[in-house]
Amino acid sequence: MFIFLTHDQVQFHYGSKRWQYSFNEIVELGLLKRKKSYFFENSAFITVTAMAYYCMIFTNLMELYYLIPALLCYTLLIILRFHNNTEFNYYVIVRDTNHKEIKVKINPVDRPAIGREIDDYLNFEFERILEQTKKTA
Repeated sequence: MFIFLTHDQVQFHYGSKRWQYSFNEIVELGLLKRKKSYFFENSAFITVTAMAYYCMIFTNLMELYYLIPALLCYTLLIILRFHNNTEFNYYVIVRDTNHKEIKVKINPVDRPAIGREIDDYLNFEFERILEQTKKTA
């Protein structure tokens, strides 16, 4: 369980992170999906390519000794790039009335269960607001 509801508070637990709010403090609760960035892998690929071209054009290496290290580096970079097949990073975002934002990275495996719990919370909050408006009307 990610969200625990008490009579006056909402408690969040994910891994070692725990925090809580009262019902009136939460302004926004949702999931954020961001595409993974491969900055390290792409910059290393560009660096290896530049070094291979430098060795090919500006050095006197006639035996092509620079090709074996370049190919090994390309192999390592391809393994790093395609080792993990998840394409997106998922975060749970909680914004409160004080404009404080908590962003927690979650595992892609946990995303459907946490999404259902967030939907249940939002339905519960909607029903709670409807009851409050019925009492005041």
